[in-house]
Amino acid sequence: MLRAGEDYLETVLQLEKAQNRAGVRITDIAKKLGVTKPSVIRAMKQLNADGYVEQESYGDIYLTEKGRMKASQVYHRHSVLTRFFRDVLGVASEQAEKDACLIEHYISAESMEKLSAFVDAEAGEDL
Repeated sequence: MLRAGEDYLETVLQLEKAQNRAGVRITDIAKKLGVTKPSVIRAMKQLNADGYVEQESYGDIYLTEKGRMKASQVYHRHSVLTRFFRDVLGVASEQAEKDACLIEHYISAESMEKLSAFVDAEAGEDL
């Protein structure tokens, strides 16, 4: 999956959590990502074709089980990387978020697993 697709899935998941409900509006996705509504519509059509989201005509966007799993993986990578940059390395929060967003798409499963274990262990030591 392309980086942009992962960003859209992660955003749908984040908006669901923030709004405390399943299904999000195209307008909300566009606003959060800073893109146009036509860009979101094109991305959602592709994600729908690939089985990651469902959408009734002009309705809310819903993650499928496959989409929720992928979005959760991306969100987890993002969270761990952000915590590592911010809490371990002392990078400013805003920069840590930006860097995590860039790296989350390219880090290997092995490196992510080890980094996650490291960050969890460090958190246990009240970093």
